[in-house]
Amino acid sequence: MSGGADATITPGIMRGFCVMRVVSASRNLEPERASRPFDQTRDGFVLGEGAWVLILEERERALTRGAKIHGEILGYGSTCDAYHRVRLNPNGAEPARAMQLAIEDAKLAKDEIGYIALHGTSTSLNDRTETLATKLCFGARAYDMPMSSIKSMIGHPQGASGAAGIVAALLGMTFDFLPPTINYEQADPECDLNYIPNHSIARRTDVALCNCIGFGSKNSALVVARGENV
Repeated sequence: MSGGADATITPGIMRGFCVMRVVSASRNLEPERASRPFDQTRDGFVLGEGAWVLILEERERALTRGAKIHGEILGYGSTCDAYHRVRLNPNGAEPARAMQLAIEDAKLAKDEIGYIALHGTSTSLNDRTETLATKLCFGARAYDMPMSSIKSMIGHPQGASGAAGIVAALLGMTFDFLPPTINYEQADPECDLNYIPNHSIARRTDVALCNCIGFGSKNSALVVARGENV
């Protein structure tokens, strides 16, 4: 099994993130609107909690025993530039390289990626950097590719966020929809891609790229395919 679980809503952890000035402080009376990745008025993330776990198995063994296969891992990439203890390098080079490595590991062309599950924290630096990294990796095609951040709906579950994004991507592919980025109301000129604003879209997608960007510029990307493809 592989996945992530985190419970961050404790006084000590919340105080620490408040000191870092990375949590939203402007919408305490309407918390459902506070997590707003890529929106011009974002002012930080909302701490979330949760657990998402997947059972991993060799493809041939799963097929032999007739298991229901929800998806297949095609490729993985990971990078780290040790730029800062918590800040990202704003040039976006290492997150872009993680995406590139994952696509190469999957032995796919970039135009075979149909959706990106973004890390999308709702912080000014992260959202700008991930947008830039996506452009560096995909070039002009980045503007046509649908992508979104489920943190707009569940908050930021910290160490569980990568697994949450993968599960959301797999469920979207299974049921032929792409999840939205809610609370997207005012466009940011530096975040100008298709973040699937506010409403999910019905679409069959065969392959998705899932991003995760951590403290210290630790970046990972995973390419996953829908279950019917295995």
